[in-house]
Amino acid sequence: MENKTIQIKKFSGELEPFSIDKLQNSLYKSGASKKVVAKIIQKLQPQLYNGITTKIIYKKAFDLLKKHNHFCATKYSLKKAILALGPTGFLFEKLVAEILKQKGFKTQVSVILPGECVTHEIDVLAEKDNSTYAIECKFHSKLKYRSDVKIPLYINSRFLDIQKKWNNDKSKKTTLKQGWLVTNTKFTEDAVSYAKCVGLSLFSWDYPKGNGIKDLIDRFGLYPVTALISLKKWEKLELIKKNIVLVTDLKNNMKLLEVLKIPAKRIKKVKLELKAVCVNQ
Repeated sequence: MENKTIQIKKFSGELEPFSIDKLQNSLYKSGASKKVVAKIIQKLQPQLYNGITTKIIYKKAFDLLKKHNHFCATKYSLKKAILALGPTGFLFEKLVAEILKQKGFKTQVSVILPGECVTHEIDVLAEKDNSTYAIECKFHSKLKYRSDVKIPLYINSRFLDIQKKWNNDKSKKTTLKQGWLVTNTKFTEDAVSYAKCVGLSLFSWDYPKGNGIKDLIDRFGLYPVTALISLKKWEKLELIKKNIVLVTDLKNNMKLLEVLKIPAKRIKKVKLELKAVCVNQ
């Protein structure tokens, strides 16, 4: 069901017709019920106007969802929560490493490897079934940024340099099989085409379909602490300083909330929120 009289502005600056279906689907993916989604759509639709940005629509939907279902709002805010892990990409690298651990990989973060020509720093090195994978993480601080074809071109050339050195080293017990590129936003069509051609695996917010970053985070319950609604922004930053990046880290270190002098009543709310989002842990 579309309302083609209202044009909304995407993060890229492009205009497109407002889609009720897209908004409904994004709310359903947070776990919201049909009844709650219907109420949000009913309240939100009269507030739309030509040129309204997707950012404003998201905020309005998020505020309404938070009133109806605190825990669904946590999941709905995931994209924004990952942006809050910046400005550097190190915390995003840790998130990627944790996702891979859940998929049965042994991982290392920030590994220096010699290439045939020069030395390289690899964001994440992952090992499984006698094969090793060199993974580069491209973190963007704004959703409108895309990783274009220059990024996989650069990453693949680095991987080939490392692969040649690694696979000619008889002391290595595994084969350096493939290079991966992971981003928290999206890839351009040229970037995807090039990666497919050279055998470089790509992972973005929603790519590959059904197996993107968002899907994997939801599947394994690996939400960043920045997604927790029951915590204030400065509290999340303090937790990150103490190397508490994921909700699972916090779940195992709840005493830190007392160290931050968070009131007992709100700690109880944090515990309930953790229980809701850590269902797979």
